[in-house]
Amino acid sequence: MLKVELHTHTSDDPADLVPHTTSELIDRAAALGYDALAITLHDRQLDLSPWRRQAEARGLVLIPGVERTIERRHVLLLNFPPAADRVDSFEALPDLKARFNGLVVAPHPFYPGRSCLGRDLDRHAGLFDAVEWTWCYTAGTRRFNEAAARWARAHGRPLVADGDVHRLYQLGKTYTLVHADRDADSICAAVRAGRVTPVTQPINALEAVSYLGSLGAASTVMWARALAGAAPRAAGAEQG
Repeated sequence: MLKVELHTHTSDDPADLVPHTTSELIDRAAALGYDALAITLHDRQLDLSPWRRQAEARGLVLIPGVERTIERRHVLLLNFPPAADRVDSFEALPDLKARFNGLVVAPHPFYPGRSCLGRDLDRHAGLFDAVEWTWCYTAGTRRFNEAAARWARAHGRPLVADGDVHRLYQLGKTYTLVHADRDADSICAAVRAGRVTPVTQPINALEAVSYLGSLGAASTVMWARALAGAAPRAAGAEQG
């Protein structure tokens, strides 16, 4: 039985400002007794080769992945080749799944974000191998995750518990126990077969506010950097 986290981000992420490096994530996960870790940057599958030796030395399996934006919705694509970060339609997923032993997971599907799957999960139900119960909830806001759990039961899909880790303190409270051998192919096959046990506990309101505030601040910094970088190019275009 392996302690697994299937949804994480690091400072290599092209879309979010994340304070920890990939190396720091590996060290923290290993210290907390994780056996496997998927790194799922937004729209970019990270080349994991520079960190495999570090992970192996700590007994940690690294699973390649990407949180891909497909038709404006976020989808976790795990254990696929790098070409997965170019998939841009739901219609392209069956071919990808037929050719590789990957895993398609619906992340935080019923949260109120524009990038969350919502009704698109019903429209494309057959494409998803598992549904996520995510870390960011309090005792009073379980309904988003409970909707995911109900959908999983109704459609015969396994429920996995993930951190959607943007801050290292998210590790440890919400994760999945997977009954599998210690390699990425076996882990993905076991999740697909439902040999999983989600483990989770709510965070308190202060943790939730602090976390969401940190994400908001990071988003502001990203926008400021983007605007600062765009200004000289815009001026040049006008002159031309």
